[in-house]
Amino acid sequence: MQIKNQIIKLTTKETLEFIDITDKIQSKIKEANIKNGLINIQTLHTTTAVIVNEAEPLLIEDMKNLLNKLAPQNYNYQHDNFEIRTVNMCDGECANGHAHNKAIHLPTSVLLNIVNNELQLGTWQRIFFIELDRSRQRQIALQIMGK
Repeated sequence: MQIKNQIIKLTTKETLEFIDITDKIQSKIKEANIKNGLINIQTLHTTTAVIVNEAEPLLIEDMKNLLNKLAPQNYNYQHDNFEIRTVNMCDGECANGHAHNKAIHLPTSVLLNIVNNELQLGTWQRIFFIELDRSRQRQIALQIMGK
């Protein structure tokens, strides 16, 4: 069995951006030359998610609306009160309590099958990287295992 690790770097554009990364993932599987096995796709950030779902524009709008209802951006999050918050602060800290609270409802990774050097996906399934915060540099870790 082989194990290959790779990183995909990307720059997001906006809050609640759904980025279809299916083709990038498939390309990395081909590059790794793993015929049969598994791929773990993991975000390296607390305010992003990785999901498998349908790439239908109205459905994506529905998902965005639901996430905004679950954790609205204009709510008074303690995480955003920089007068009392003392932990995990960085230069240019932004108010992103909404993004963290959206993230608790979504997975940080997905594990998928590789069969005959291809992702095993259902008819409408696509892999999405979701930006929950704001435009910035992001990384997705891949671990591809198999023969």
